Amino acid sequence: MTPSDTPLRAAIFDMDGTLVDNMGFHNQAWVALARKLGLSLTADDFQTRFAGKKNEEILPELLERALDPEELQRLADEKENHYRTLYRPHLRLHHGAEAFIARLHAAHIPLAIATAAPQGNRELVIDGLGLRPVFHRIVGAEEVSRGKPFPDIFLAAAKGLGVEPSQCLAFEDAILGVNSARDAGMTVVGITTTTSAEQLRQAGARWTAPDFSALPPELEARLFGPRA
Repeated sequence: MTPSDTPLRAAIFDMDGTLVDNMGFHNQAWVALARKLGLSLTADDFQTRFAGKKNEEILPELLERALDPEELQRLADEKENHYRTLYRPHLRLHHGAEAFIARLHAAHIPLAIATAAPQGNRELVIDGLGLRPVFHRIVGAEEVSRGKPFPDIFLAAAKGLGVEPSQCLAFEDAILGVNSARDAGMTVVGITTTTSAEQLRQAGARWTAPDFSALPPELEARLFGPRA
């Protein structure tokens, strides 16, 4: 059986930039922290180099030195508190996501979230939008030793659903996230909230779409069967 006709029996979603179009607020908070620390960082730099990694991976790389646990936690908390203040008034699902998730749920397709977001950020989105009952498994950064682009978090999500990775459809917005899902052996859909379709395809996305209301017919057929 080729990858193009392998049954797709589960869907796994990245959270930031995918389920919610919030990466601009994350980037703004990271740029502000970098500037405070005397560093030069643009939103594009962050999106390309760091999006999808865990804070404990981002901060030492950004500062080019090791950080003790107290300093790392202080800086991470400062950034995340700033982000949540910026984003909270804009909290909503990405266009088409609510209807698409409802269709998946109605089709009895198990769903998971695989996100490097820390607990406070997950609670803001998942509980703030009432998503927790819909998703069978939510895997956070603390459950894996390596963040994206390593495949660990997507593999953990597939294991939690009891589905082979090759039978999972992954949704991602970032290059490192697409790399992660691809290397986990999943079919990947790139959502172009933060990165161009061409870049996402080069990273390993099979399909791309601007949002969940514009998914390719071939993808829909693989999930739900051909339209009558």
